[in-house]
Amino acid sequence: MHKEKIHVAHSPDSDDAFMFYALATDKIDTGPFNFVHQLRDIETLNQAAQSSKYEVSAVSIHGYAYIAHQYALLNSGASMGEGYGPKVVSRTPMSPSQLKGKKIAVPGLRTSAFLALKLLEPDLECCVVPFDKIIEEVKSGTVEAGVIIHEGQLFYRDHDLLEVIDLGSWWQGKTGFPLPLGGNVIRKDLGKHKIEQISSMVLQSIRFSLDHRKEALNYALQFGRGLDPAQGDRFVGMYVNERTLDYRKSGRKAVQLFLDQGYESGLVPHRVKVEFIGA
Repeated sequence: MHKEKIHVAHSPDSDDAFMFYALATDKIDTGPFNFVHQLRDIETLNQAAQSSKYEVSAVSIHGYAYIAHQYALLNSGASMGEGYGPKVVSRTPMSPSQLKGKKIAVPGLRTSAFLALKLLEPDLECCVVPFDKIIEEVKSGTVEAGVIIHEGQLFYRDHDLLEVIDLGSWWQGKTGFPLPLGGNVIRKDLGKHKIEQISSMVLQSIRFSLDHRKEALNYALQFGRGLDPAQGDRFVGMYVNERTLDYRKSGRKAVQLFLDQGYESGLVPHRVKVEFIGA
């Protein structure tokens, strides 16, 4: 039987690999679809979504603001910072108020880390650096501070860097909500029936990994960039959990609030009405 090809794009990271383990290794029935996985860094995925390149893609929640007319957010696949998130780090002690006017390395202008940083302090000189090079840029003194995402959040102390502020902790203290970082989107032009089918399969994949944690972690660690099993388990647990199965009401409200504040601060060009599939 001919199967329809559906491109699923996500980051080459242990948390995304864990999430899509069952789809990538044929652990669940994919019915009429052949899922083809495309691995790209998150800022590349944010840019690709603007041209509707992939049917399903991981994107930054900030990036969703620019593609909401083409894509809807799946209610499964959230990466939320529950009192933690991207960290601003520096070589020398620095308070958050001292960030003003500083040169800061960021992992992309459409990342949620960038939007959270600019909500914290609008007056910055930001330069885009690949996420896995930011620690090096801070250590070398090329920049005065950097925003680290992914497993760098666990490793920065090994490089003698200091935390200036945890953006997830700051956001939760400010709003009472978790910080929405990433999500899975699906192209609206697939039509209602296919969207529902694919949405169900993505949810099944996440649930399978959570129910078969050890085997999914073993698979995901090949994308862990130096994470040992204990670190991999910790990192995956931070960003793939019950909230990933369902944003829940508070998570969906957090997404809307994050983008509303971005718009009201002049950082997002238009007001976005967030559309969730499967909620």
